[in-house]
Order: sequence, then C-alpha cells, then structure tokens
Amino acid sequence: MTLPMVVPSAGLPARVRIHEVGARDGLQNEKSTVPTEIKAEFVRRLADAGLTTIEATSFVHPKWVPQLADAEDLFPQLTDLPVDLPVLVPNERGLDRALTLGAGRVAVFASATESFAKANLNRTVDEALAMFEPVVGRAKAADVHVRGYLSMCFGDPWEGAVPVPQVVKVCKALLDMGCDELSLGDTIGVATPGHVRALLTELTEQGTPVEKLGVHFHDTYGQALANTYAALQHGVTTVDASAGGLGGCPFARSATGNLATEDLVWMLQGLGIDTGVDLDRLVATSVWMADQLGRPSPSRTVRALSHKEQ
Repeated sequence: MTLPMVVPSAGLPARVRIHEVGARDGLQNEKSTVPTEIKAEFVRRLADAGLTTIEATSFVHPKWVPQLADAEDLFPQLTDLPVDLPVLVPNERGLDRALTLGAGRVAVFASATESFAKANLNRTVDEALAMFEPVVGRAKAADVHVRGYLSMCFGDPWEGAVPVPQVVKVCKALLDMGCDELSLGDTIGVATPGHVRALLTELTEQGTPVEKLGVHFHDTYGQALANTYAALQHGVTTVDASAGGLGGCPFARSATGNLATEDLVWMLQGLGIDTGVDLDRLVATSVWMADQLGRPSPSRTVRALSHKEQ
C-alpha cells in the first residue's frame, strides 16, 4: 500500500487520540436498518485496526433514533474488547440504561444555539443544560467518564454564524457541571481555520485546558482537514472522525458526512504524528462496511487505496 512521505511539522503534537464515531454518529443516519451483528462486527474490526476509543451506540429513545434501538443488545457484545466504548445518553433514563450494562464512559449532547437545542432536544439551551446536570453528576458519582458534545459551535442552519462568546459560555457550563472533556462540533461543516483558532484561543484564554478539548468536524465545504490542522497547531490532541466518512445529523439536514478517519490518519501519518492505527486494516474495514451498506465509501483515502489494491 502507498503511504505518505513523512515530513514532520514543528509545534504539532507527537500523538493524537482518534475518537471514532462511525458506529454511532455514522450509522444513526442510515435509512435502512443495520443488523446488530453487523454493527458488532464493525466495532470489532475498528478495534482490530488499532482504534482505542470507539463510540459504540446511543441510549436515546428509539422513537428519535430508531437506527440505534438495539443498544441493549449491542453493547454487551462488545464489552470484552480492550478499548474504550463511550455511549451517548440524552437524559437520566438513558444513563440508567447505560449504567445497568456497565458503561464506563458516557456522553451528553448539548447545543450552542437555541434553534438547534429546540430541534434536537425540544428545549432551550438552558433547559437542556439543566437536564444534563443530574446526568453528569450521577455519572461522576459512579466514577464514569463524561464527554460533553457541543453542536453548532461554528454555524447554525437557522441562525447563521455563531458568536465565539456564545459558544464559550455553554462550554464553561458543561465543564462546570463536571464534564471531563468537550467535543467542539462543526455540525454543518462551515468552520474555517481562522474561526477554529479564534474559538480555541478564547477557550484557553478563559481558563479551559486544551487537554480537555476535542474537535469534531464535518466536511461539507471540504474544510475538515484544514480545520483539524489548525486545532493541532493549537495543541488539541483529540480528534473525532468516522470510518469511511459515514454520518451526518438527523436533526440538521444540511449536515453532511463526518471527517473520514482514513483521511485523518493519512494526514497525521504524513506529519509523523502517531495514532496507533493500522491504515491498511482501517481501509479494509470501511470497504467491508460500504459493502454492507450497498454504496461506496465517501472517504477519498479509502477510494484511492482500495482502488490501488484492485
């Protein structure tokens, strides 16, 4: 397999942890139902490729995300894997379901904008934060790691550009209630590198340790890798990505696929940044999953490397 020439760039992290979201964020938007055994095999193949954090599923009411209605059946099939398996929990009921199955990592999903909070959670931003507070508190009391997703950090399909101070305010609220880390989401893919640097600079100047920050970029306008590079320059070492570029957002129709994990790994390898991921195995996994879904992977790296092998 062709690999990129390694040319390190000064000032970048030596290692990046990829937070793989393909099995949850990637599959939640599929029109057809993906069988539980296929999901389990997908996660196992991702783990075999060297990914150490694989978001497994979501304990959301099946009415809202029917594609993940099998969370209780899926999660126990994965607990023998030597990887972290975060799960999304929208409320205390979701947390109860996750804790019953022994989940050690959970995530809550907040919004930086009122419009998306209403569309996604049918609440205001403040009402959503109030709902998450006991979830985070109970999770921490159970010694469970909590991630705070924050969507619409850069733009909103109803409200347009989102002011940096508005995002920082919600970030602070999530950290103050006890979240261990934040994932800054460019849900509709409108961010550019300067905007990314502005938000990260404001957050760190306001006292948020960069170690608590991860980034989650969508590639709607082809900016996901450029935005990731800007985050790396700022010291961010956690990057969300989805194998094969799967996913979008069922509550924001303008959201296209996530940053493809393979595209991210290709760039990081070229920069000499360690991820622990075997790109050969990862590409093979995404080709396999694309076959299960009946369509080619949107990842440019998957297409390029799988074509070379044919």
